[in-house]
Amino acid sequence: MEGVQILLLNIERIEVSHPNMTYLAGNATDLQQFGDDEFDVVFSNSVIEHVGAFTEQQKMADEIQRVGKTYYVQTPNRYFPVEPHFLFPFFQFLPVKVRTLLLQHFSLGWVKKKPDPDEARSSVESIRLLTRHEVLALFPQGDMHDEKVLGLTKSFVVVGR
Repeated sequence: MEGVQILLLNIERIEVSHPNMTYLAGNATDLQQFGDDEFDVVFSNSVIEHVGAFTEQQKMADEIQRVGKTYYVQTPNRYFPVEPHFLFPFFQFLPVKVRTLLLQHFSLGWVKKKPDPDEARSSVESIRLLTRHEVLALFPQGDMHDEKVLGLTKSFVVVGR
């Protein structure tokens, strides 16, 4: 892919082996090192639900829209019946205390069992799934699309500019 450069931004170190790819440690809620419209495309797949509270998600959304000429953001639907990280039906609607106890005793989906209560709670609280209304509020100029499974909206995709 001659002429194409891909920057992978992640909090944790990622090994890249393709000559057109570069890794940069960083936080998607603060991209001050980049100018407005610096990137032709900003692509985010199932990241925004991991950055913290809605205020942090708003910061990420604002930065995506600022640094990207276009953007593609995908995030799971809070109201899909199976929580996509823990692969547990309606897990996201259980009280934090119950979710923490479950994770202390069982590996759930992609997340390994965490016997330590603080570690389990931190893991549970590290994911904040978004509703359709919230995604539209974060990306008011974007076009919203639904990814469906068995007629139910599994994820939202918003494409902008």
